[in-house]
Amino acid sequence: RLGSPFNVLFILSIHWYSQIHIPKTRERTMSLQQQQVYGRPGEQANLQNQVNAADPNRPNNANNVATPAPYPNMSNAPEAMHGILPSIQNVVSTTNLSVALDLKEIAMRARNAEYNPKRFAAVVMRIRDPKTTALIFSSGKIVVTGAKSEDAAKLASRKYARIVQKLGYESAKFTEFKIQNIVASVDVNFPVRLEPLAHAHNHFCSYEPELFPGLIYRMLNPKVVLLIFVSGKVVLTGAKVRQEIYDAFNNIYPVLTLFRK
Repeated sequence: RLGSPFNVLFILSIHWYSQIHIPKTRERTMSLQQQQVYGRPGEQANLQNQVNAADPNRPNNANNVATPAPYPNMSNAPEAMHGILPSIQNVVSTTNLSVALDLKEIAMRARNAEYNPKRFAAVVMRIRDPKTTALIFSSGKIVVTGAKSEDAAKLASRKYARIVQKLGYESAKFTEFKIQNIVASVDVNFPVRLEPLAHAHNHFCSYEPELFPGLIYRMLNPKVVLLIFVSGKVVLTGAKVRQEIYDAFNNIYPVLTLFRK
């Protein structure tokens, strides 16, 4: 499928981001009592009070496992109270030119384009403004990645479509534009105990530090995947609209405060 090869590239880009931009930190050696799910002695009540203040409707259960809840009013969101807002890092979009393309011809005539059918069945083209990369397929479909906003993604898609038109495909049309994925990052400014978090939210989490240093949290509503690192940095991906990024962070922030180091 169109998305299948790009999914591989995207997963590799997320791994690269975590290795380059998220500093490696060594977890301190702690006693068994200090690594309880409920936090260090004296912190449990304080952290629970903070979460209850952020959301008075949150149930105070016996295990102190916070259940993510939506924040429909952005003025009540934890980001507004704590001054933390996720930053958009990448917007992935697709469009359809509705015309069959000769990729070899496009690669030979266009600048900043490369085509190696043995490695990947698409022309890789780049432009500087906005700084993006496009995968152009013979079916006429284009995947654009690297944009920093939805508007930049749409502008870049139009520019790629115009480039193809100037190469002799006057019948090419800019149609079916759609945002497929929004990636954002944020730093909560405190370290997080990942192992207790994984145990408490095992229905949503997977954490295998031998394979990947981050905890993978699959949120159901909104349907967003979060990569949570011990340093307190979080990568959010899978959103279709910007609001889903903000809602996902609003839901996870009170949970992270419960597992603060």
